[in-house]
Amino acid sequence: MKLETFQYVTSKGWSIQKFPELDSKQTLILIFAAPEFINNPAPINELAEHYPQSKIIGCSSAGEILGSTISDNSLSVAVICFEKTPFKIASIEISNTDDSYRAGSAIAKQLDADDLQNIFVLSDGLKVNGSELVKGLNETKKQIIITGGLAGDGDRFKQTWSILEGKILKDHIVAVGLYGKHIHIGHGSRGGWDIFGPERRITRSKNNILFELDNRPALALYKEYLGEKAAGLPATGLLYPLAIRINDTDTRQLVRTILSVDENEQSLTFAGDVPTGYLAQLMRANFDRLIAGANEAGELANSRLSKCNNAGIPSPVLSIAISCVGRRLLLGERTEEETEAAIESLPSNAQQIGFYSYGELSPFGDGACDLHNQTMTLTTICEGN
Repeated sequence: MKLETFQYVTSKGWSIQKFPELDSKQTLILIFAAPEFINNPAPINELAEHYPQSKIIGCSSAGEILGSTISDNSLSVAVICFEKTPFKIASIEISNTDDSYRAGSAIAKQLDADDLQNIFVLSDGLKVNGSELVKGLNETKKQIIITGGLAGDGDRFKQTWSILEGKILKDHIVAVGLYGKHIHIGHGSRGGWDIFGPERRITRSKNNILFELDNRPALALYKEYLGEKAAGLPATGLLYPLAIRINDTDTRQLVRTILSVDENEQSLTFAGDVPTGYLAQLMRANFDRLIAGANEAGELANSRLSKCNNAGIPSPVLSIAISCVGRRLLLGERTEEETEAAIESLPSNAQQIGFYSYGELSPFGDGACDLHNQTMTLTTICEGN
């Protein structure tokens, strides 16, 4: 596997003098792009023209990652030329959140094969119910590793988009399937948030819309906890996500981020399902724990990568870091500490790109994929013997 990572910054241009000569039918290009490029696609077009044989996917973001650096108004690019690994691109249009399960299932069916090892997904970030998307994606013939993220739009929550074959597409989900015994995938996802306040029962909800907690209007209760910050909803809700679990014996807490509020219904819409009957508890930030969580995600990804490649890692390692926009808004000037912490846990030959998202896709540990919010989630990819 040959790997090159670089960026384009609107005010500076490309970070390299010329594009790597890696165009081939075995080349995959990932692009994570600032939302503004929907009105200025020239740099994306330039890549597509230089790599006519390669396959290109990507999405809009809430901040682009290259190494440990986070930029805006930029493209972060990885050019991966596989030597032994077949791959296939899949895509589907989605019209509304009700299509999410069907779309995930369709992507899984497009990519399914006996030697499928990984599906990496980049989804529209606003018209998708991430939980239902994941349920559909998990409909594969065997257990595989599914990772990825939901596209971002900074802190605006107005419009997200995907890239397919160098073209910008609205309302789409794109994915790549990686196949065969030579590809090795690591993954890790950790948060680092503190829980506070009492744990409450979700007494009325529908899919990803929360109406009542302990039989009280959910929005009113949320506002009590946020105090004066409630005036900034839904944006301030990014700083106070919700932890949910099935019951008091469930050790796996999933985190949900607010996407919108409805004053008339006194409801909150989240990036993933909040099932009736689940327990829910508010969360708030601990800066040092958020950064430590990113480091733990890197350690998990690295350990899984090592386990599946006992002969060592002869090729470069690509690390795809997907972190939640809420973490970036909260950490502020300390945000690059989490990207540094993530890459510190990886092999010295790792190159990292990524983006800030509206949701992260990864197994919680081992097993099926879950939707996460407010985590640092890593996917590591390399080729072995």
